[in-house]
Amino acid sequence: MDDEPAQGCAECARLRDVIKRLEARITELESRLDQNSSNSHKPPSSNLPWLLAKKKPTGGKPGGQKGHQGHHRTLLPPERVDQYVHYVPSHCKHCGQALAAEAGANDPASHRHQVAELPPITVIVTEHQGHARTCPACGRRTRQPIPAPVLAHVAGPRLSATLSYLTGRCHDGRRTVVEIARDLFGMSLSLGTVVQYESQMSDALTGAAAEALSAMREATIKNVDETGWKQAAKNCWLWTAATPSVAVFALQPDRNTRALHRLIGKRGGRGVICSDRCSVYAKLGIKRRQLCWAHLDREFRKWAEFSSQTKILGNDGLGICRGVFGLWRDFRQRKLSWPQLRSQLKPWCKRLTEVLTWGQRCGHKKAANFCRRLLQVQKAFWTFARIEGVEPTNNHAERMLRPAVLWRKNSFGCHSPGGCRFVERLLTVIQTRRLQGKNVLQFLCQTLQAHRQNQPLPALV
Repeated sequence: MDDEPAQGCAECARLRDVIKRLEARITELESRLDQNSSNSHKPPSSNLPWLLAKKKPTGGKPGGQKGHQGHHRTLLPPERVDQYVHYVPSHCKHCGQALAAEAGANDPASHRHQVAELPPITVIVTEHQGHARTCPACGRRTRQPIPAPVLAHVAGPRLSATLSYLTGRCHDGRRTVVEIARDLFGMSLSLGTVVQYESQMSDALTGAAAEALSAMREATIKNVDETGWKQAAKNCWLWTAATPSVAVFALQPDRNTRALHRLIGKRGGRGVICSDRCSVYAKLGIKRRQLCWAHLDREFRKWAEFSSQTKILGNDGLGICRGVFGLWRDFRQRKLSWPQLRSQLKPWCKRLTEVLTWGQRCGHKKAANFCRRLLQVQKAFWTFARIEGVEPTNNHAERMLRPAVLWRKNSFGCHSPGGCRFVERLLTVIQTRRLQGKNVLQFLCQTLQAHRQNQPLPALV
């Protein structure tokens, strides 16, 4: 009995405080282990395959469900067909009567089925020969030199552009590109040759990248996002700013307000900026920002799964997000008009204020701080209800960055500033042409050919 601590012992109080802090730390660490792309800012590629949440079986058969909108192969127009094979019946299968070779007025249209095939792919090799002749008068030899523009290249503009396309659009490593050129095109190339033509492609796209940058800065609405990159094993950031028809990429050494202004223009450029809640965008002002509801949905999901103290906050927040997304879906499907959307969003705006105000007193310090910060920028969540054309999420910019993330995972970044410029310009052209619904490789070929011949370059925008 003498060894038991007295009531109110200082050591017991200290141990209780330590236990309390350790329990809070354990809870925080466990919540980090449970983070994935659905409840945090982590990308989908970081999800562990064996920890992915499995969907509950619906009991239906796999594949397309009854009543879904089908996607069918479209037949190519006649001008794209190279040859026809006709199957004409010679005799009636019912009575044996001979049938005419040509279709009659009562005959139905023919059944059409197209089969596509690749011809043997091989490069067309042109050998340039500089011949010499001996003069019969003086006996000296005169050699006709091969023109310098011809000697400057061992690959034509289409092959060179294809090599860059394989790197920038298909995310193939340079060794893979060399292998494809050998096995698919029958052309033996070195790694240095691939790098050389990447540099030339980058130079050719300088004007197109500048054109896209100017068009993006003039746009009244743009989505901005950034992701990590590497240059010579040093951390840097790949920024993107995208409009409905133009996407611009820029590799910068930092992730701050100066880097943002270098991308979208001095003093933050013009127009509404849709982004996440990173502090980089804070100086743009509340009125010209649209904060991403998809990020907010993931954060509320995190609080719903965090602890019993924050579960109510998370579930109420998720309900608000579902309501807002439902109204936006109806608006996109033209079930709601613009005035109707604005009117029906007002109750959800009021509800969000109530939930965040209550969340400041939920008893969890971090959750309370989260609610307090959201209340300070709450108006920026509803810019899409004030300015027509603004979307409530930043998914557009994230989709533009997705190919860049795959490229980074495969290449581990760039080694030189020249490699960075190649990444910026090629991604800008690729994503811009995709947004416009136009052929990427065709533009690369035309641009490189014009660049080599010192002719006017095709317009990107």
